Amino acid sequence: MQDATVPAELYVQVQQFYARQMGLLDDGRPDDWAGTFTEDAVFQEASRLDEPLRGREAIRASSRARQKRLDEQKIDFRHWLGMLDVSRNDDGSLRTRAYALAMRTPRGGALDIFASVVCHDHLVPVNGSWQVRHRDLHHDGSGRD
Repeated sequence: MQDATVPAELYVQVQQFYARQMGLLDDGRPDDWAGTFTEDAVFQEASRLDEPLRGREAIRASSRARQKRLDEQKIDFRHWLGMLDVSRNDDGSLRTRAYALAMRTPRGGALDIFASVVCHDHLVPVNGSWQVRHRDLHHDGSGRD
């Protein structure tokens, strides 16, 4: 069963986790970003991926390829997460729900909001921090929330 609320200290820890995790991705560090997922993680993004990515190495390979494309196209990419909701499971893991904006800016160009999504994560404690065991992204306009 999930608790309806979590203590403020835990909530802030989860916010810091996401700030660091998205910062790794936005700073062009795909290997470090992939390291924030469990070895057996699942990454679902139905509107963009035919099949979920399964395992940290598949997530790493996809992230590396994405970063290579961004570098070649000279695009800066940023993520903003907000409206974070956190609940704790009986086993100590967490379920989170957040809104995310993905923004891209061609170098010397104008900002483009690439996507607005709802992010559902299952976080598990690992060595005093958190890792994502399952991420499910639902793009606005896809008919899912």
